[in-house]
Amino acid sequence: MTVPTADGSMPAHLWRPAPGTASGAGVLVFQEIFGVTDYIRSRCADLAALGHTVLAPEIYWRLDDTDVDESHPDFLQHAMAIVGRLDWDLAVSDGQAAFAHLRGLPGVDRVGLLGFCFGGGLAWSVAAREDADALVSYYGSAIPQLLHLAPEIQTPSLHHFGLADTFIDQETVERIRDAVAGPTTRFETYEGAGHAFDNPHPVFHHAQASEAAWQVTIDFLAAHLAGG
Repeated sequence: MTVPTADGSMPAHLWRPAPGTASGAGVLVFQEIFGVTDYIRSRCADLAALGHTVLAPEIYWRLDDTDVDESHPDFLQHAMAIVGRLDWDLAVSDGQAAFAHLRGLPGVDRVGLLGFCFGGGLAWSVAAREDADALVSYYGSAIPQLLHLAPEIQTPSLHHFGLADTFIDQETVERIRDAVAGPTTRFETYEGAGHAFDNPHPVFHHAQASEAAWQVTIDFLAAHLAGG
């Protein structure tokens, strides 16, 4: 499907819950730097199985050469080069367009935001501009540079970080914790887990942290997206 934006139609992927299982909630999922990969799609399918309508926009839609072969030795460098060409402000605007589109779909009366890595920072930025019902960020890589937005975010939020993350060190994690602290914020850390620990790629995956964080995510979304 596509999402209308000021610059044209943005490709996106939509998952609908099985008939009779709809929760009335939508979840807008923002990709890692690798794009809307099989991993991201599997997480979207997991959410749809819980009764949510799920939308994952192709944030790289304005760029070329965005297919990342995760079996290639330099896949991480390739992905970093792609995200380096991205216009952040346009990406946030596209995220807002996707949010409005999802909220306008039949049967959706509440919308949560879920982002992984790059997508965690994008979800954070959209939450500062839109009235979302929940925000879940997995190791949001841009959040340390976006902490000035914290006072603008009234959305209940959940943050996941691995304590063995070499990209976001523990001092930075604690700085984020202090900035987002509040009565509707939940902050979870995982010993031994590195960056992108939910990604099943063997370079990143930490099975115990992935399983624990996903259960917390399910419970958090259920609590904040339940009841219209």
